[in-house]
Amino acid sequence: MEGFGVHTSMWTMNWDRAGAEKAIAGAVHYKMDFVEIALLNAPAVDAKHTRDLLEKNKLRAVCSLGLPEHAWASVRPDAALEYLKVAIEKTAEMSGEALSGVIFGGIGERTGVPPTQGEYDNIARVIEAASRHARKYNIELGVEAVNRYENHLINSAQQAVDMVERVGADNVFVHLDTYHMNIEEKGAANGILIARDHLKYIHLSESDRGTPGYGNIPWDAIYAALAAIGFKGGLAMESFINMPPEVAYGLAVWRPVARDMEEVMGKGLPFLRNKAEQYGLI
Repeated sequence: MEGFGVHTSMWTMNWDRAGAEKAIAGAVHYKMDFVEIALLNAPAVDAKHTRDLLEKNKLRAVCSLGLPEHAWASVRPDAALEYLKVAIEKTAEMSGEALSGVIFGGIGERTGVPPTQGEYDNIARVIEAASRHARKYNIELGVEAVNRYENHLINSAQQAVDMVERVGADNVFVHLDTYHMNIEEKGAANGILIARDHLKYIHLSESDRGTPGYGNIPWDAIYAALAAIGFKGGLAMESFINMPPEVAYGLAVWRPVARDMEEVMGKGLPFLRNKAEQYGLI
């Protein structure tokens, strides 16, 4: 996981054959190093079709997900593990390098009270067992800290680090996101510095999830911190343009965050790439 990538929601959130062809063609057009594929329905993905497209276009892939309610790890650990095993196997079949995201819970999962030790115990058991399964396929697992409005379990870089260190598996890493960090961290760069020993993947997302460079994210602080820790992982632009209602609900996106894909890719992508080059990250 290294280089510059893009979340395939830029083109589609439905990873069927048509969606895969559209997204991969778009990523190739913009000269991306890898794509991040959202596995909203892992069993339905035509893995061979995706793998063939990736290989033909010399493109790498990372997969991501949030667990559905019937498989939330905090309360249904057995179901969560089975769900993750299927997603891990599908990631491997597609020649993906990692499965990351909210692998510990759901987008929109909140109990209304602080997390309990029991919830964390269940999550740790699930991730530990999933990491063993993932190792069979040479797949890494990422724990993404997301903001308090989307999940109550792991919101900060420190909480993600705590979980990764508790699991103690060499194929489990921290995944950060500038959108979430802008809400949860005490200073834009602090989360990166806290996670430095475990950070392998970061979402580059604007404060409104729209066009990078046209919001409130302190990009120079973000990139300077990444350079300071010698970051060599994946830099993935994430901006939500095409979302099905259930995803929009979980993310609480009720209005367009950018005019269209062309605006984000035409303005936001060059902005992020130029910053990455300025700070020696690509």
